[in-house]
Amino acid sequence: MKLYDELVWRGLIKDVSSPELEKKLNEGGMTFYIGTDPTADSMHTGHFSSFLISTRLKKAGHNPILLIGGATGLIGDPKPTAERSIITKEEVNKNVAAMAKQGEDIFGFKVVNNYDWSKDINFIDFLRDYGKYFTVNYMLDKDIIKRRLETGITYTELSYMIMQALDFLYLYENENCTLQVAGSDQWGNMTAGIDLIRKKLGKEAYAFTLPLIVDANGNKIGKTDGNALWLDKNKTSSYELYQDYINTSDDMVIEMLKRLTFLTKEEIEELEQSLKEEPHLRKAHKVLGKEVIIFLHGEEEYNKAIKISDCLFSGEINKLNNDEIEDVIKTLNVVKSDKDKNIIDLLTETNICSSKREAREMLGNNAISINGEKVKENYKIDKLLNNKYLIIRKGKKNYFAVEV
Repeated sequence: MKLYDELVWRGLIKDVSSPELEKKLNEGGMTFYIGTDPTADSMHTGHFSSFLISTRLKKAGHNPILLIGGATGLIGDPKPTAERSIITKEEVNKNVAAMAKQGEDIFGFKVVNNYDWSKDINFIDFLRDYGKYFTVNYMLDKDIIKRRLETGITYTELSYMIMQALDFLYLYENENCTLQVAGSDQWGNMTAGIDLIRKKLGKEAYAFTLPLIVDANGNKIGKTDGNALWLDKNKTSSYELYQDYINTSDDMVIEMLKRLTFLTKEEIEELEQSLKEEPHLRKAHKVLGKEVIIFLHGEEEYNKAIKISDCLFSGEINKLNNDEIEDVIKTLNVVKSDKDKNIIDLLTETNICSSKREAREMLGNNAISINGEKVKENYKIDKLLNNKYLIIRKGKKNYFAVEV
């Protein structure tokens, strides 16, 4: 397949600004940018699903730029429901540095910061040189603005569109950047940039959007919605990330393989066939987890995630080292208890068992393991993992952490 056809097959194109873009993408050689505001000190899985497009386009001969919004991050783009909280300049600068390093290390981006060309534009020049190209009617017609009119939108939020358009203009003039790529929620801001370039320079620029990946409840994956995992392995372990991807629902896993891996069409179709004929093997899910973890963190981290998964599945927790135990703890809800509790009270007061009767039944059926060992009703707490934890297994799959 040619590049454009492959992007369509993988579900990576939603909106396209011009029919000419298909030919230009297939030919290669475009400089393009994708942007993000530095609202945290790490990228998350929402960024990964969008930014991976840069690696695909780079492999096809295009030149990627990551724009980190040191200026726009001080303002905040309009949310569909409410105004974003303003964060301090110090926090923005710290986040810019952290995200720039990730952009270079993970995706091979050239990184730019829009604060560098925005900081010296005074208010009068902003209105004269950029604001005059945008009618109020034009701005109110954008979808994200329309959705906020009933509840109210500030002038600051309304100005975000002009700031993003200014970014595209600057990169067009200074980096020969003719293409912007972003999630579909940015379409209004992207077309504003195309219009500004056309009006000021009489030149043509292009844009295309990617469909947003949503969670099981249909919510956009991102920090704002509280449902994203971090790409920094010190904030989200490779094991936790691996578990999230291998637990992708059956009806989404093939779509995720297309969008988040570099497997060929034939390889993905083979996994799709396996999903239909032998779903219990979960081959597609395991391959998805493997491909993502190796891309983000390398093979050693993938092997570590597999080791932890295997030890938990077999109940052999005692084979995990201290760091691996901490990775497991991060994935569990941790409850606190006293060391002098008997096992029946421990299981019921932490809600691991719903009643003392259930606790006795589970213990009698050898269905409770603590730190990898089957326990009975006479169990006394005498050994803690990392000097403070009990990892309790109820049945075959349910794990709980107790901090003693």
